[in-house]
Amino acid sequence: MDDLSRRQCLLRAAALGSVGWLGTGLVHAGGQLEEPLADSVRTALSSAIANSAPPVPEFTDTEKRLAYLRWMSAMSERLKKRKPDFQTRIEFLQTVWYETRRAGLDTTMVMGLIQVESAFRKFAISRVGARGYMQIMPFWSRLIGDGDPGKLFHMQTNIRFGCVILRHYLDRERGDTFMALGRYNGSRGRAEYPNAVYSAARNWVPPAA
Repeated sequence: MDDLSRRQCLLRAAALGSVGWLGTGLVHAGGQLEEPLADSVRTALSSAIANSAPPVPEFTDTEKRLAYLRWMSAMSERLKKRKPDFQTRIEFLQTVWYETRRAGLDTTMVMGLIQVESAFRKFAISRVGARGYMQIMPFWSRLIGDGDPGKLFHMQTNIRFGCVILRHYLDRERGDTFMALGRYNGSRGRAEYPNAVYSAARNWVPPAA
């Protein structure tokens, strides 16, 4: 996310205040819509999913490493009630941090999306069959995975699929996060879902340096 998109995201969230996914009563569970993919797009997405590099953070300088450690500490504290087990919590956060950067996404926005989609529940299933943390529709396993939708409950697999899919939608929408989030939810052009994600993202803004 570029600086302008980030500012737009935070401004929308600030305007919404404390109204969130569960508080509006207006947003309903959705799911990505299956659409034809060009062969080149399918190949690129499949390649992005298949690269199974472990989520090990790498840093080019000390300041970036310190920023990461500050982020981990702050997010771990905020997530404690939802994920009481320390090791599970750290592995989840490290994976989100790694996969969002791998896909070129804003980590704060993705944390908000996960809160809205699954409330950080690994085995969440929506009424339309979307699965896991980022509520991936099973057809994606057939389109760009190995055809096994059961793997969508694996933490890193689910988060990688979600980040790659969201990156795809952002590219299709020329960087417009509002429209891309609508695509992610299957409600493109409607405000409820993007606004819910923007609002939830306020809970995961990193601490100031």
